[in-house]
Amino acid sequence: MALIFQNTPAPTPWPTPNGPEPQVLFERYFQDGVNKTWGNISPLYQLDTFDWTILILYFTILVVLAIYGGYRVKQVIDFWRYRKFVPEPMERFSEANLPVITVQLPLFNEMYVVERLVKAVTEIDYPREKLQIQVLDDSTDETVRIAEATVEKYAQHGFDIQYIHREDRTGFKAGALENGLNQAKGELLAIFDADFVPKRDCLRKLVHFFTDPLVGCAQMRWSHINANYNLLTKLQTIMLDGHFVVEQTTRNRTGGFFNFNGTAGIWRRSAISMSGGWQHDTLTEDTDLSFRAQLMGWKFVYLLDEEAPAEIPVEINAFKAQQRRWAKGVMQVGIKLYPRIWRSRLPMRVRLEMFFRLTGNISYPLMIVASFLQFPLLLVRYNQPFYHLMIVDLPLLFFSSISVFLFYGTAVWYLDDKRAPRLLHLPLVMALGIGLAFSNARAVLEALLGIKSEFVRTPKYSVEKTHDETWKRKKYKRKRGLLPLLELGFSVYFLLAILYAAHLHMWGTIPFLSLFFLGFGYMGIMSIMQTTSGKRLLS
Repeated sequence: MALIFQNTPAPTPWPTPNGPEPQVLFERYFQDGVNKTWGNISPLYQLDTFDWTILILYFTILVVLAIYGGYRVKQVIDFWRYRKFVPEPMERFSEANLPVITVQLPLFNEMYVVERLVKAVTEIDYPREKLQIQVLDDSTDETVRIAEATVEKYAQHGFDIQYIHREDRTGFKAGALENGLNQAKGELLAIFDADFVPKRDCLRKLVHFFTDPLVGCAQMRWSHINANYNLLTKLQTIMLDGHFVVEQTTRNRTGGFFNFNGTAGIWRRSAISMSGGWQHDTLTEDTDLSFRAQLMGWKFVYLLDEEAPAEIPVEINAFKAQQRRWAKGVMQVGIKLYPRIWRSRLPMRVRLEMFFRLTGNISYPLMIVASFLQFPLLLVRYNQPFYHLMIVDLPLLFFSSISVFLFYGTAVWYLDDKRAPRLLHLPLVMALGIGLAFSNARAVLEALLGIKSEFVRTPKYSVEKTHDETWKRKKYKRKRGLLPLLELGFSVYFLLAILYAAHLHMWGTIPFLSLFFLGFGYMGIMSIMQTTSGKRLLS
């Protein structure tokens, strides 16, 4: 960097007919290394190749993230415009004409929650003679025995319930659902994952939308049984609510595509078969089928104000595995389907919205590159004046960062009467998203490179009460690998960047750097501590 320091002598004196001597001018320009007249910049400072490389790379990333941030702002605006456009069924089935529904419960090693799930499904308010229950079990552990006994118990009580076990896990969840179709009686198929506890009225809330023969799928919003268990579940809740309140509602009510989230909904059997059936060439078979069905012309319905309670991960490595699977799966669906979506006759706004939806996870690799740039940026930008920050940085940072607060804050504002406690968590939500960068970036790169991987389930422990710590002694906890060490290393990197920024009196950069420090530090520490001891650490 071509920086001329305070003690650099002037190469040649210049004439000063009626002004101060050159030495006096230098003292004005460089008092304590800071120019009091021109901000931080020296009139003799010139950007060199290194400076330009860092700045161009940084601002390119910031512009891309700002574009995606602008998309989030648009979603927030559309949500408040369309939030009162509540979908209503075309007609309502009479009690005698209610259709047969097959409830499919896909399982894999869910010994702690299978009984809770089946019990909740058998308590659903729907005519028993029109309700078939399939327990689709691919388990390889004690879940097999528990699930078989549970099914037998309810079969003896007169329920039409079947236990279907596969030795071969081909297709994972998609394969299990496809296999269950062969013995399904209903034209309508309700799906609930093992971590759900469906409410008694859930099927009656959804079924009447199928009086419209073009409706292929209807889904409820997820709610959270153990939202207040620890800090991780509190932050997850806000992240999930952003998706289920803002994204899903906006997409559905503005005529765009929204994806079935794999559970808490009903499918029309003919919509599945006519759209190519369950396919297992991606890790998000639900998103894949959703978009194929909507490309075929099937309508989807999303019920924002009807909820299906579910348990969310209480352990950080399970949470990371879940997020990694979703990130990779959505990118795989984008590679698979977006060319077809772009060539379709869908309105341009829908095709553009789908581009943002299917490519949004590219922000994680970009975030890592931005992380590497932080120290060089402190060196380069120290000599830039404050008005550069106001004119250039502030608008870009607004759309790339503040848009996140607006997005998740909208979900909190809509759902909560007492909003203040959760709104105060928003900076930590942003830090948690940053902390996922390495895990999700790997997933995105694997999808782009065509690297296949198994479907990694999210373990459930039947944790519902805040004082329940029995999960620490249970099976299924994931290994942490080497990733937490990398995350801790970057946390230290950002701590040093914060100290260096303080040394340079660049106070405006410290809150931004602190988010990276907290995000990577939290991920690394929790991944190690919860794996070794199962401690809850933070609540």
